[in-house]
Amino acid sequence: MNQENEDLASEPTIVDAVKSELSEIDGTDVSEHAQRYEALHTKLQETLSGIDGL
Repeated sequence: MNQENEDLASEPTIVDAVKSELSEIDGTDVSEHAQRYEALHTKLQETLSGIDGL
């Protein structure tokens, strides 16, 4: 693997960020879950709509 590929592999991805956020949500009060899930849903929608300029 060359340096550029290694750098890309070490960068956090949207999937990593969402997984981390989901772990954090698990540790919060249930009353906060809906708002945080909605924020994650929005982030994922924005990411998906940005793929290939859709």
